[in-house]
Amino acid sequence: MTSGKRRGRIEGIFSSIFPAKYDFEEMLSRQADRTLTGVKTLSDWLMTTPLGDPVVLKQMENEVDSLRYDLEEKLIDAFSTPFDRQDIYSLSRQMDYILNYTAEIAKEMYVFGVEPDEPIREMTRALLGGTRCMAEGVRVMNTDQKRVRRLIRRAREAMHRIEDHYIESMGILLNSDDALGAMKKREIYHHLRDAGRALRYTVDILHKAVVGIDIGSE
Repeated sequence: MTSGKRRGRIEGIFSSIFPAKYDFEEMLSRQADRTLTGVKTLSDWLMTTPLGDPVVLKQMENEVDSLRYDLEEKLIDAFSTPFDRQDIYSLSRQMDYILNYTAEIAKEMYVFGVEPDEPIREMTRALLGGTRCMAEGVRVMNTDQKRVRRLIRRAREAMHRIEDHYIESMGILLNSDDALGAMKKREIYHHLRDAGRALRYTVDILHKAVVGIDIGSE
């Protein structure tokens, strides 16, 4: 199949997934960008001393919730059956979980009086790197499938780093003499792991969409 015909097949597939009435690809891209900005905000916030009230993350969480609710309403309006809209909804919902956990991490650290340690910073850096790959993958999912696949691999490497840091840091934490401090940090570590898992589910859905495009374009 020539490249022109292949491109036409891909565009045809996306036309069936993303109806002309609404640009769902653009809506997902906007949400991905704001999710990335939220994780970057957490990463920058962890470098401040003392930690201030992370109110901006709550505002961003509310903003992205509004984007997701708008997308959901348009999905209901655009599709006559739930089959085609399921992956779009799931992708949007999992991105929302990433930012929800990000805001919760900052809030709990501020309220519990937890100072960022190296495991928290390392897991956040890995989350930021993976989220950056995810956001870029969403932006080019309809134009550059090879790049999306490379970005997915990099995002999964970041997710593995989160898991590795979580296990190693929990091993140290559970042997700490400071029981109260360990309990507080355990909550933060766990939510960072949750954010990484939400990223994993997001990337899995993105990968499924790309594989579907490739199969349909052969």
